[in-house]
Amino acid sequence: MRRDILAFVSGALFTLGLTVAGMTEPRKVQGFLDFAGAWDPSLAFVMLGAVAVYALSYQLSLRRDAPWHCGEFSLPSQRRIDARLVAGAAVFGVGWGLAGLCPGPAWSALGTGNATIVLFVAALLAGMLLVRAAETVATGSARRAPPAGGAARDG
Repeated sequence: MRRDILAFVSGALFTLGLTVAGMTEPRKVQGFLDFAGAWDPSLAFVMLGAVAVYALSYQLSLRRDAPWHCGEFSLPSQRRIDARLVAGAAVFGVGWGLAGLCPGPAWSALGTGNATIVLFVAALLAGMLLVRAAETVATGSARRAPPAGGAARDG
């Protein structure tokens, strides 16, 4: 129960912060990304504030034995920058620039009923399902392929 309450309060605070900062307004985000036109630098302060809060929170969390909501911290173990990471970051950045939305603010603004935001979230979910299906097919094909350097045996 405590974990659910903490998750709800964290999500509500995140949503409020995104809304107050203007991150749920595509035109504001696109204005921030328009360096050659009418650039709006205000979101840079939002990002700097977010990075500062995260950096402080991360350092404080390292002093704890465990988080408040579960038995242990779950930190990423992979530190390698690979093609999948770069491609995902590029798609994310292009999508953010074109639509003026990223997933967090889009979910926050979904309740407005704005057709553009609803379409964005639908496309986001479809893309996630498509990638998962492609990875499943690729993984299945890799398992069925004959070993490298040898021919498949009839068993």
